[in-house]
Amino acid sequence: MPRAGLSRPVVVGAAAELADEVGFDRLTLAALAGRLGVRLPSLYKHIDSLEGLRRDVAVLAVSELGAAMGTAAVGGAGSDALRSVAAAYRDFGRAHPGRHAATVRAPEPGDADHTAAAEGVLRIVFAVLAGYGLSGEDAVDAARALRASMHGFVTLENGGGFGLPVDVDRSYQRLVDGFDVSLRSSAAT
Repeated sequence: MPRAGLSRPVVVGAAAELADEVGFDRLTLAALAGRLGVRLPSLYKHIDSLEGLRRDVAVLAVSELGAAMGTAAVGGAGSDALRSVAAAYRDFGRAHPGRHAATVRAPEPGDADHTAAAEGVLRIVFAVLAGYGLSGEDAVDAARALRASMHGFVTLENGGGFGLPVDVDRSYQRLVDGFDVSLRSSAAT
């Protein structure tokens, strides 16, 4: 009999919080069981495995990221939309470093929930890029470059990788501004 109040969403939410505290790569079932006040075997009433739990945290993280980016994108176009979405991405990554790390994971073939969450994020990014006149393969290339830029920056920032005495906010803004210039240049050609 599962413990009262414990369900798959509760377990996954607790795992996401734990990942934010200790790191996605350091998420363990033993630590999660301790957090929830249950014995480790009790978790298997709600999850399949550590790998399954990591997948569930990834789906949750991508869904939450998509919601944050979608809210930021509303009402904006072109440069304004890009800046808003990039700020939402960074805010999410800084507030939820473990979940941010989980967003790297691509959906497995046939994983409808994870695919739907990832497609939600892509729709937002492609809508922003459409504001620059980009579509098709050009939009895919731009989406990959944008993701790599934002994800790399936030990962380095979360890991303490920016030790130079220059304002990190300014550096991120310059990254986004440079990407905006590049996108406007691509649209003009």
